[in-house]
Amino acid sequence: MRETGPDPKHAVIWLHGLGADGHDFEPIVPHITAASARPVRFVFPHAPVRPVTVNGGMAMRAWYDILGMTIDRDQDQAGIAASVASVDSLIDDQLASGISADRLVLAGFSQGGAIALRCGLARSTPLAGIMALSCYLLEAASLNEWSASASAAVPIFLGHGEHDPVVPLALGQAAGKTLEQAGYPVEFHTWPMPHSVCPEEIQAIDRWLQRIWA
Repeated sequence: MRETGPDPKHAVIWLHGLGADGHDFEPIVPHITAASARPVRFVFPHAPVRPVTVNGGMAMRAWYDILGMTIDRDQDQAGIAASVASVDSLIDDQLASGISADRLVLAGFSQGGAIALRCGLARSTPLAGIMALSCYLLEAASLNEWSASASAAVPIFLGHGEHDPVVPLALGQAAGKTLEQAGYPVEFHTWPMPHSVCPEEIQAIDRWLQRIWA
């Protein structure tokens, strides 16, 4: 956890990608001017270590197992449910500490972004926003069944690399299209990068945070 000032009233819970850990996105914090304009608490949790089938059963930090090469569908439903429950608890902890839901952003990269969407859109009390980077939409076909109507107006930031060999751009575009068709306010960006984050994306994230926290 990092705080950019005393007694923060704004927070970002940021979920890392497959095989990384909670420290992965800590270096971005100093580049977020929206967090220097106000005290912000950044929470960077670690996913549990588990075998990942698509990686030969190698144990690594993962929010859920990936069972096959169709990464947006060959999923470990029990693992997804457990991670959604875990992130829900993290959100509830921040609310209990005095952060209001309309000042809390749930963010994630790759697997973490997929969980951020799946968890954040199901909240009965809407969050300030959901930031999902280089990812896809879990259970897209049943979005209207698991999403909460109260969260229908939550701003969503989607960013993706045009040359992503891990999560193809088409999956990010499909997520954006599904969410837009369902009526969500989606801001979708692409950059000429692989499965990563670039300075231009960080700047766009910063502008988005400034707007939703204005």
